[in-house]
Amino acid sequence: MNIIITNTGGVPIYEQIASQIKGLILSGSLKEGDPLPSMRTLAQDLRISVITTKRAYEILETEGLIESYTGKGSFVSAQNPELLREQNLREVEVHLQKAVDIAKRSSVSFEELSEILGMLYNN
Repeated sequence: MNIIITNTGGVPIYEQIASQIKGLILSGSLKEGDPLPSMRTLAQDLRISVITTKRAYEILETEGLIESYTGKGSFVSAQNPELLREQNLREVEVHLQKAVDIAKRSSVSFEELSEILGMLYNN
C-alpha cells in the first residue's frame, strides 16, 4: 500500500492516511476482506507514531470501511454498493462545488464550464 504523507497543507497526518485508504477502498483497489498493514508496521513504514495510525484506523472503522480484530488485524469491510456510490457522488459534488466557485470568481460562463467538464469526462 503506497501512502504518501506531507507536512504542508495543514491536513493532519492521520486524516491524510484515512483519506488515502478510504480512496483505495472506494476505488476498488482494496476489496472486501483485504488485510491492512498492522498499525505498528504502517507507523514504521511512514516513520510516524503508532498513535497516529491508530487514529486513522479508528476513523475508517467509524465510517464502516474497515473492521479490526484484536490479535488478527484490520480488514476491509463488506461494502454496500449503493452506499459506496452515494459516498462517491458526495465527493464529486464537493469537488464540483469548488470548481463552480472558482469559475464564478473568474467569470467563466456555465457554457465554458460545461465544455471543460465534457472534455475532461470524455478523455
